[in-house]
Amino acid sequence: MNQIDLEVFKPDFSEFKEKTRAFYAGEMDKGAYKSFSGYFGSYAQRGGQANMLRLRMPAGVVTRERMKFTADMARKYKVPRIHFTTCQTIQLHDLGPDAAGNIMEAALEAGIVTLGGGGDYPRNVMCSPLSGVEKDEFFDVLPWALAAGEYLLTFIKAEKMPRKLKVGFSNSLANKTHATFRDLGFTARPDGRFDVYSAGGLGNQPKFGVKVAEAVEPEKILFYIKAMWLTFRAYGNYQNRGRARTRYMQDALGGPEAYRKAFLEKLEEVFASGEDLEIHPDCTPVRKNGDGTEISHSRVLSQKQSGLYTVVWHPIGGLADPDMFCAVSDALASMPEAQLRLAPDETAYIVNLTGSEAKKLLELTDDSAKTLFESSVSCIGASTCQQGIRDSQVLLSACVEAVRSARIPDKALPRIHISGCPSSCGTHQIGAIGFRGGAKKVDGVMQPAFSLYVNGNDRQGSEAMGREVGVMLQSAIPDFLVKLGTAVAESGMDFQAWKEARPQGIDEIAADFLA
Repeated sequence: MNQIDLEVFKPDFSEFKEKTRAFYAGEMDKGAYKSFSGYFGSYAQRGGQANMLRLRMPAGVVTRERMKFTADMARKYKVPRIHFTTCQTIQLHDLGPDAAGNIMEAALEAGIVTLGGGGDYPRNVMCSPLSGVEKDEFFDVLPWALAAGEYLLTFIKAEKMPRKLKVGFSNSLANKTHATFRDLGFTARPDGRFDVYSAGGLGNQPKFGVKVAEAVEPEKILFYIKAMWLTFRAYGNYQNRGRARTRYMQDALGGPEAYRKAFLEKLEEVFASGEDLEIHPDCTPVRKNGDGTEISHSRVLSQKQSGLYTVVWHPIGGLADPDMFCAVSDALASMPEAQLRLAPDETAYIVNLTGSEAKKLLELTDDSAKTLFESSVSCIGASTCQQGIRDSQVLLSACVEAVRSARIPDKALPRIHISGCPSSCGTHQIGAIGFRGGAKKVDGVMQPAFSLYVNGNDRQGSEAMGREVGVMLQSAIPDFLVKLGTAVAESGMDFQAWKEARPQGIDEIAADFLA
């Protein structure tokens, strides 16, 4: 790493191990432990009998070396669950007290950082997963995202940080990383520059970001990151954890224009300071050649590099089978320049493959989603997450089973987004259909339920937060989706065309299922 020496983090690990043992011995309550352990990228799971550990994968890139490390740890500690997250990281679940500390320490030796993965720190920098290989991108934003990630590590021990600081880079209008409504987002332009958005975010009181700059030279992006920190230090409510997010500054300062003015004032201070923050990362393109083998499959994409392919792998709910993950890692070891790219919708893209390599990876990942609906997004769920209210993974599994049993054809249902609580880790607010965990009293008894959201959109230029329709009991949701999918299939249209033809169609079908 060019920006920070990872050695500065090593002294912290002994304290983590000591306090983790104290927590498991009942000498430390879960609130105090959570507050402490988030810095290390680890939390106790619900019930306090196991830990999870979040491995940062800068810009969602899982190199062959990072794959091998993760696979080695999964084998050594018999990790039963691996989760691809919506922040493009890898979470290891159900770890014993010693395993979490040992893995994070070994990870740092392997160049993988866990620190700052939770708590009041800069989170994993996000990037369009196919940057550099996608045919229709404006330009390859990956080198800039990686440089930003390195720089942000220098803020892990900084004072007065927001409760989370999420930074995203987008290579096209698809806006897969939600760069226009992150704490700080850089969106590519056809002219090779960035537009910059700030103070956005999902969750409680969501906000779209404020466009604070246009046509920014990529070499200057670190100046904007420094200005973001200074803006929050000056105007952020870091004394109230409930409002210690950058999006609350928009209202606190009097609206988007007032926020933009405040940000630009801090940006001017950064430029005037004389600090050298200009960067020139390695932008060397992929140099691998194809092997002459051609392949056509619904899970295979042709790259802009002639003869190279990408295999799409989406384990249901982002839960990758550990044995399959290890098998993929073993296969990649003999495939030069190949790597895994994690996406914010829990999809993994295996890029830079020859035709014959793509065929092998297709066979190894046959548990992948078979339809658009099966590639739905879900947070880890309340059976694991202490903050969760409902078990989103259980709901998703029930919905997939019901839709399969009803033989609903592909594209009759969209990808849905499920969050177990208002935090929106399942990004329910930007899905065509989204669900947020809660409860509903029925006959005097509280029942598991979810709020239904519709018509969310994350595409740049068409952004929309989903509209809340009402509350459904968890048990009714699979039947609702089957009825919706059946109606769409019978129309002869796909879901998008059906929705455009019947703007109130979802509401009309949902009405029979609302509690």
